[in-house]
Amino acid sequence: MSGDSVKNWHRHCFLPDGTELQEHSIKTDRDIVIGEFCQIDYGLRGADVYVGESSTIREYIWANGDARIGNMCEIGSDVIAKQDAYIGEGVHIAGKLVVNGALDIGEKVEIAGGFEATGEIAVRNPMPVLVFILIYLMTMLKIENEKELDRIIDNFFEDEGKAELPLMIPARSKLNMKVFAVPSSMKIGRKCRLHGNIRAGSIDLLEETVVFGSLRARGAISIAGGSTVHGNVESSGKVHVNAGAHILGDVIAKEIFLSEDAKIDGIIEAPHGMHIGSGD
Repeated sequence: MSGDSVKNWHRHCFLPDGTELQEHSIKTDRDIVIGEFCQIDYGLRGADVYVGESSTIREYIWANGDARIGNMCEIGSDVIAKQDAYIGEGVHIAGKLVVNGALDIGEKVEIAGGFEATGEIAVRNPMPVLVFILIYLMTMLKIENEKELDRIIDNFFEDEGKAELPLMIPARSKLNMKVFAVPSSMKIGRKCRLHGNIRAGSIDLLEETVVFGSLRARGAISIAGGSTVHGNVESSGKVHVNAGAHILGDVIAKEIFLSEDAKIDGIIEAPHGMHIGSGD
């Protein structure tokens, strides 16, 4: 498997329907995939949880299925896996490790709070997490050729499609109490509740989601009907605010497309024009 494919598939950020970003945690009922070199000041709670190499998770990891943590990661609290766990070489866990199934663990792992594992324990270096995630995504999307993976995920971000992707945070993202910053595009599902200021290459916000913060993107921002943003919306490109959306702050963009049934409480700035229509 080529390194380029591993680099390309996870340049997008996706938060599935019903995701909650609260004071101390990100919660979803789907799997969670974290790219390498991320800095995340929240806990992660999902089905299976996969963390790429050299990432820092400053709170806990709670996996209702498996937990797989890549080499040289730092975990600031407990790691709890209701099934199996795979801990890479050089991982530091500041809390305890609790595994209800089997445990594969690499060399030079530090676990400050000790560990409990009810199944078999093997000391070896597990498969690199990024390679594992590539295989996992190919299996989930039912494709055999790794070159198809980028195309399928790109199509999902352009058009919702039928894929049920995991929660995905791309490599080198930064997420703390002030900002949720990703290097490229972000798609946020329906009925999510997010606290924090979102920064991305582009942002697609689906229906009935609430963001307690601002949105800022270098590219386009789209806000679907029934969604609310408790802050400003700023783009260097186009902003689409659809029927039933509510922006409590300002909307500033090169060009704005605004439904007659949308509500904006703040000022509107659009040097290349504002277009008002009756539909989405």
